[in-house]
Amino acid sequence: MLQATASVIIALLMGIVGVGFVLWQTQRVLSHDQGNAVMRKIATAIQDGAGAFLSREYRVIAIFVVIVATVITLFLQWQTALCFVVGAIASAGAGYLGMYVAVRANVRTAAAASRGLHEGLRVAFGSGAIMGMAVVSFSLIGMTVLYLIFTGNPAQLTYITGFGFGASSIALFARVGGGIYTKAADVGADLVGKVEKGIPEDDPRNPAVIADNVGDNVGDVAGMGADLFESYSGSIIAAATLGAALGSDSAAAFIGLPFLVAAVGVMSSLFGIYMVIGEEQNVSLAVAYEDMSVTGRVTHFLRKQVARINENASLEDLLTALRRSVWGASVVVLALTLLTVLISGVSFNYWLVILVGLVAGNAIAYATEYFTSYTEKPTQAIANATQTGAATTIIQGLAAGMMSTVLPVLIVAVAILLSIWLGYKADGTIASGLYAVAVAGVGMLSTLGVTLATDAYGPVADNAGGIAEMSHLPDEVRQRTDALDSLGNTTAATGKGFAIGSAILTALALLAAYVTAAKIDNLNILGPTMLPGILIGAMMPYLFSALTMMAVGKAAHEIVLEVRRQFNVIPGLMDGTGEPDYKTCIAISTESALREMILPGSLAVVVPLVVGFILGKEALAGLLVGTMSSGFLLAVMMANAGGAWDNAKKWIETGQYGGKGSDAHKAAVVGDTVGDPFKDTSGPSLNILIKLMSIVSLVFATSFGSGWLSF
Repeated sequence: MLQATASVIIALLMGIVGVGFVLWQTQRVLSHDQGNAVMRKIATAIQDGAGAFLSREYRVIAIFVVIVATVITLFLQWQTALCFVVGAIASAGAGYLGMYVAVRANVRTAAAASRGLHEGLRVAFGSGAIMGMAVVSFSLIGMTVLYLIFTGNPAQLTYITGFGFGASSIALFARVGGGIYTKAADVGADLVGKVEKGIPEDDPRNPAVIADNVGDNVGDVAGMGADLFESYSGSIIAAATLGAALGSDSAAAFIGLPFLVAAVGVMSSLFGIYMVIGEEQNVSLAVAYEDMSVTGRVTHFLRKQVARINENASLEDLLTALRRSVWGASVVVLALTLLTVLISGVSFNYWLVILVGLVAGNAIAYATEYFTSYTEKPTQAIANATQTGAATTIIQGLAAGMMSTVLPVLIVAVAILLSIWLGYKADGTIASGLYAVAVAGVGMLSTLGVTLATDAYGPVADNAGGIAEMSHLPDEVRQRTDALDSLGNTTAATGKGFAIGSAILTALALLAAYVTAAKIDNLNILGPTMLPGILIGAMMPYLFSALTMMAVGKAAHEIVLEVRRQFNVIPGLMDGTGEPDYKTCIAISTESALREMILPGSLAVVVPLVVGFILGKEALAGLLVGTMSSGFLLAVMMANAGGAWDNAKKWIETGQYGGKGSDAHKAAVVGDTVGDPFKDTSGPSLNILIKLMSIVSLVFATSFGSGWLSF
């Protein structure tokens, strides 16, 4: 039976391997051509804007980190505070690195698209792979080093929950702040540019266009990276904590299993990434396959797995290439985790649990893709509704978003039931069933390195299209970047669905860990504080979404007024002879995002503490159940409705219903504008809200009693 420390050391080594890949791939992406002088000038403006926002955002977050670390030190332990700070730094570091590369890969993707669609895909996806592998590697290294530092201390896993708390804090502020920034700029640019002035998206005459391109990166690269960093870390911490609580002779194996699954996930993700960015197959091999050496046969096999995209590839062809990379990584992780389970000495049922998590993750991704891709009926129905105006477009989009909740809920429910049943059959206790749910969450996120790459690739492709438009590259280049951008819209929507689904498994595992840590023997649904706790929890996602939506509205209002002002006062701006002031729009978006992110971000930390101390630990468990339930449904609805509205517009822009400039297109732009804060601000922030409230409750679990208002 493999001991926990040995498993952790293996995970640490794989984290180091992941960092090695990140450094190598960063050098590889940055070595690509940056195009002409105009392209480089535009890219520099995006880089400066993104860097300025992120550095200012991190300074604000640093104040929060210092305050919370001080509170933890005073009321809990300095070890937990140390882990909290390390988690925050690791999450921020992964996000910063991913965005640093993304804002440099965009211009290189545009230049590569000049040479072909496949070249553009490889550069853009290669930059997304850096974000994906940085997240899993930094998380693994941070948690394993802390585990080894505290080895021998009975409270070591309690301390390491602070790492998840730090990661969650960064995730919420990064996602909310980045989401407000990106959607304020996007909505402002669309309302004045496309609706009022009738100029194309990414037109250099639009003063908000650079802020819009900056926002794509701070929201969907740094924000999404921090979000999934938190899920990944939280799932491992929850599984290890529940494993330790089982208290059997196999506790060491139960603690080590999630680390081992994450370790083999690194190897599997590298294989999946290789399937997209690897060297192409040499079809004119001089040596027959049967005469090759073992090394030659392995090389031949690997080269055959690399996707090859031709110039006439459809959206379905591009999606297939990225699906194959995720599926390929899933197959590899299943093979390796089977070996891992056998070596660990735990029941074979836990391998089946990992299988359940992987299948559930892929199923949620497919369901999300179905409801958001413009090749499918739900999005095409929204496009059809645009023929009768903006009102029917909004109605159809909301209906599609609500309908899209059915499959993810059923998938997650089945995954939870199967996991609990398999865990119970393995070790005969409900506690082992809950541990199995946590392992399923780790299994779902085991291929995060490649799954996140398919998501983080999207903003790079979107920026590449903007750079191609603003630098007036040939039409065929813009067509290629549009194809990559449409793919990015679908993969981004898929990534959000995956993030939300994984958040529920992680949050359920954290809830179980909280109940264990708080020593709650049973939960009575009719208890005097349970129902109020559930109701307050169910209200939280709506309050949080309202605050973030209003924040986008306020910031977008300021951008609209500024863009209108510039079109009115700058001579020749509409004719293309005047020079827009991009920096003012960037400054407005930055100030608005930093100002508006404070209240919703603080609520996620304050409300669980208030409920825990005033109503008691049972009411806090109810709060987490309520938040998890309503937050899951609201997040799926908002993310999918927003993605479908966006791709309905893209579908019309391919020439359907009159194409660009038609009345149908104008209605689709309105739908897309409503959907922007749905899918890029409020929706994806909700899964962080759910997890952060859970991890805060777990960290302070031992501090709560019956409550000040106990009966």
